[in-house]
Amino acid sequence: MAGVVHRYHRLGRRKYRERMYAKRAKPLAQYTTEELYAHFRFGRHDIKYIADLVRPKLQHKTKRSHALSVEEQCLIALLFYASGTFYQVVGDNMGGDKSTVSNVVKAVSVELASLVNEFVSFPKDDQMAQTKRSFFLLGNMPNTIGVIDCTPVHIQAPHEREWQYVNRKWRHSINVQLVANADLIITNCVVNWPGSVHDARILRESALYRKLHAYPLLPWLMTSFPVAHTPEQAGFNSAHCKTRCTIECLNGVLKRRFACLNYLRVEPKVACSIILACIVFHNIATRYNVPLDDIYDGPEPDEVQPEDAIVSSHFCLCLAKIWYTMPQRAASHSSL
Repeated sequence: MAGVVHRYHRLGRRKYRERMYAKRAKPLAQYTTEELYAHFRFGRHDIKYIADLVRPKLQHKTKRSHALSVEEQCLIALLFYASGTFYQVVGDNMGGDKSTVSNVVKAVSVELASLVNEFVSFPKDDQMAQTKRSFFLLGNMPNTIGVIDCTPVHIQAPHEREWQYVNRKWRHSINVQLVANADLIITNCVVNWPGSVHDARILRESALYRKLHAYPLLPWLMTSFPVAHTPEQAGFNSAHCKTRCTIECLNGVLKRRFACLNYLRVEPKVACSIILACIVFHNIATRYNVPLDDIYDGPEPDEVQPEDAIVSSHFCLCLAKIWYTMPQRAASHSSL
């Protein structure tokens, strides 16, 4: 018993060593507005707005263990989205370790993904007229309510069902379906299919397809002619090509603004949350006219690409497509 008491007193005399924390960066206080745009893709007021969106779920109740503020969590996630670099590099820049960055990116992405329906919505009846007018002014294509395309987001080889994520270019990816309006606002998205799944199946299985297919006016999805035999067909192809460039420009802007979408070193489930978070951020940035330093240089409107000639009896095989509301394709051709 004496020995036990003796050891206790010896331990009790040890000095408490204060835990040391890495010094964290304070970008909101240290960076200029231009530097914030360059590093995080958003300005000071935009970042505060984003922080308020996720604050209810990400706000820590106490400062125990030097807890990160919501603004710091958002900045860490934004730096990762914008740069697409390793978690360790993000941590070195923000004053955190790799595991902290990983946890923050996942938490912020999941919370933003849950808000996707608030920021991504298909035009309602009272918005249809303006949407059609914008597309007509853009490419002389009447009655267009959206452009649709699938774009691959490359990921590292997953640990489970790896073969399902290999796309036609033999790279692992998530196949993301996007619908956009003439202002590059994403109005519908499907982010849950592996890269091996064809664009046509993703469309057929989507809720938007079921909704629009119920309309009495069909066909409502337009593709270009493989070969234009008449001036009317050539005019239709030209208008289709100019309008189609909208979705190609969107894909370029999205991946240029958020470089992480060029390659994600995470498992598919986390990758889908990150993609949805970037879609939400893109719509916020577009609606609030957040500047994009690196402008996407897309194809010329009249440039005909090989994919436009891929047409079969199924109306949605072509890689770039246009939502359309005319009851007869021939009628639409003759009107151009």
